[in-house]
Amino acid sequence: MLVAADKFKGSLTAVEVAERVTAGLRRVVADLEVEALPVADGGDGTVAAAVAAGFERREVRVAGPLGQEVTAAFAVRGDTAVVEMAEASGLQRLPAGVYAPLTASTYGSGELLRAALDAGVRTIVFGVGGSATTDGGAGMLSALGARFLDEDGEPVAPGGGALAELARADLSELDPRLASVELVLASDVDNPLTGPKGAPAVYGPQKGASPDDVETLDAALTHYAKVLETELGSRAAEYAAAPGAGAAGGIGYGALLIGARFRAGIEVMLDVLGFAPALERAELVITGEGSLDEQTLHGKAPAGVAAAARAAGKEVVAVCGRLALPPAALGRAGIRRAYPLTDVEPDVATCISDAGPILERVAEQIGRDFLN
Repeated sequence: MLVAADKFKGSLTAVEVAERVTAGLRRVVADLEVEALPVADGGDGTVAAAVAAGFERREVRVAGPLGQEVTAAFAVRGDTAVVEMAEASGLQRLPAGVYAPLTASTYGSGELLRAALDAGVRTIVFGVGGSATTDGGAGMLSALGARFLDEDGEPVAPGGGALAELARADLSELDPRLASVELVLASDVDNPLTGPKGAPAVYGPQKGASPDDVETLDAALTHYAKVLETELGSRAAEYAAAPGAGAAGGIGYGALLIGARFRAGIEVMLDVLGFAPALERAELVITGEGSLDEQTLHGKAPAGVAAAARAAGKEVVAVCGRLALPPAALGRAGIRRAYPLTDVEPDVATCISDAGPILERVAEQIGRDFLN
C-alpha cells in the first residue's frame, strides 16, 4: 500500500494525511505494510514533502514579501536542492487579512536560490505557487544581481506596480553560478506572463488585487517585458508568452530568463521524491488533496500520481475533503473511486476542523473495501 497524497490545505499537511490514512488502514489490518510518500506539485508544502522523503531541511533568513525578515526553509539531498518560493514570498508570509498586490516582492525567493547555490548543488528544483506577489520575478532577479532602474538611474521600488517606472534593466551582474546549475521551474500552471490568461488577470484577485490593480499590474508587467526585450533581445518576449511565465505572479518569467526549464510540478516532484520505485512495491495507491475538483485535473498532485500509477498498471483511489468531480471524470484521470470526508461528516466546517480523525474513518472504509 502506497499513500502518496498532497496536503488538505488549511487542515492537514501531506505528512499528516499519510499518518492519518495509515492509522485508519491499520485498524482494519493491524500489520499492514504501508509506505508513505507525501507529495506536492511545486506550491506550498513542496519542501516539507522533500524532507519527508529524506532531504535535509535547511533554514536561512530572507526577506518576506513586504521586506520583513523571515526564516525560510529549503531542502538538500546530494547535489539537488528543492526551493519553494512560497517559503519566502508566499501569501502565508503576509499578516492575516493583509494583501499587497502592487508592492509585494519576490526578493526573498532570490535569496533562497542564492542559499541553494551556496550549498554547492548542481540541480535546483524551484517550486512556485501560493505567492503573495505579482512582480514578474523582478525581486528575485534583483537578489541574484540584476538591476532595475528608473529614468534617474535609481532602483525602482519593490513590487509589480513600480515596474511601470522601469527605464533600464541590467542583468550583466547576475550570479555567475546560475550558468553552471540545472534550474527546473516546477509549477502546476502554464499561464503566460500577461494578457487575459496572464498572471495579473487570473491570479491577481486572489492576492487582493482590485480590477484597477489588475489593469495596473498587467500594464506594468507588459512594460517590464518590453524593457527586458531591449536588454536581452527577442527571447525576452518569447519567454513572456511561454507556458509557465505567469506562474506565481510571473516569477516563472524571471526563472525562464535565467535559464530555467519548465516542467509540470508534480512530474518533477515525483522524480525527485523517488515515486517510481515506491510505485513498483505497491499494490494499491492512495492519493488525494483537500478538494478534488476541475483544477485537480490540470496538473495537480493527485492527477499526476494517478497518471503515473495507471501507466504502471496500479489501481488508485483518492481521499479528499470535498469531491466535486463525477465518477466519469475520476475514471478518466485514472482514479477508481474517491472518498471525501463529507461522506462521513456532512458538515463542511467540522470536516475542516476535525479533518484528522474523520480521515482515519475514511481510511478504515478504504481498508474494508480493498483489504478484506
